Amino acid sequence: MLRPTVSSAADAAGVRAAAAKVVEIHRRLSDFLRIGQTLAEIDGFVARTLDDLRCTSCFYRYRARGMPPFPSQSCLSLNDCIVHGTAGYTTDPVKPGDLLKIDVGVKYKGWIGDAAWTYRIGAISDEADRLCKAGIESLARGVEQLRPGNTWMDWAREVSRCVHDDYGFHLVRGLGGHGIGRKLHEPPWISNLPLPWTEWREGSLEIEPGTVVAVEPMLAVGTADTAQKPRDWPIFTADGSLAVHYEHDVLITDDGPEVLTQELTQINDVVDA
Repeated sequence: MLRPTVSSAADAAGVRAAAAKVVEIHRRLSDFLRIGQTLAEIDGFVARTLDDLRCTSCFYRYRARGMPPFPSQSCLSLNDCIVHGTAGYTTDPVKPGDLLKIDVGVKYKGWIGDAAWTYRIGAISDEADRLCKAGIESLARGVEQLRPGNTWMDWAREVSRCVHDDYGFHLVRGLGGHGIGRKLHEPPWISNLPLPWTEWREGSLEIEPGTVVAVEPMLAVGTADTAQKPRDWPIFTADGSLAVHYEHDVLITDDGPEVLTQELTQINDVVDA
C-alpha cells in the first residue's frame, strides 16, 4: 500500500493548481508554435512562459544517475525521438510532416505538474495520424481504469489492448508513468505494458484514493525497443520509426479518476503555419 499524496483539501488544491499551470503553458504553446522554429526557440518560449506564470521547470537541471543535469526547460522530442529530447539535440527547424512531443513539468507553490502532448506539424502522413489517435485513445481508456479497487495492472492491460490489439502499434519497453506530488518522481512506477510480478511488483497493488500520478503512453510505429547514446538524454526508437507521447496528471478520488490536465484534449495540436 502506498502513502496517499493528497490527504487534505489544501493538498488537492495544490496539485490542481500545478496541473493548471502545465495546461496553460501548452495552451500558449499551441498559439506560439510555427513551422520553421527551432527547438531552442520553443524552449525559450517555455522559459518565458514559466516565468510569467510564476512557476519553475522541474526538468531543468534535473539529475538522474549517470546522466548530466538536464539542460532544457522542457522536453522536446521530434519524430523518432520518443522522450527526453533537449533543446539542443538538433538544430533542424520543425517542418511539415513532423511530430513534436512537448513535455512540460512545473513546480508551483511546492507542488508538481507534469504532462506531455504531441503536436502535428503541418500535414502529416496517414500512419502518423493513426499513431496520434492511438496515443490519445490509449491514454483515455487507460485512465478509466484508474479507480479504487482496481490495480495498476488494469491500466497497463487496457493501454496494451488499445495500442497492440486495436491499432497494431508498439508500446515502448522500459518507459512508464510515475507518482507525482511534492517531487517529480514518486511511487508508484506505472508500466504501460502488463509485466510479470518479478518485473513490476507495484502492478499488483490496489489503487488508493489520494494518489496522484502522471500516466503516459509512449508508442512507436515499428518497434518497442529504444536507442540512446551513453550519458545523453534523448531516447530514440531503435529502428528510427515515428513515436508519440501523451501524458495526463490524474488524482485518484473515491469516485474514480479526476484528470487534472483534461483540458489538454481541447487544445489545438495542429501547427499549420
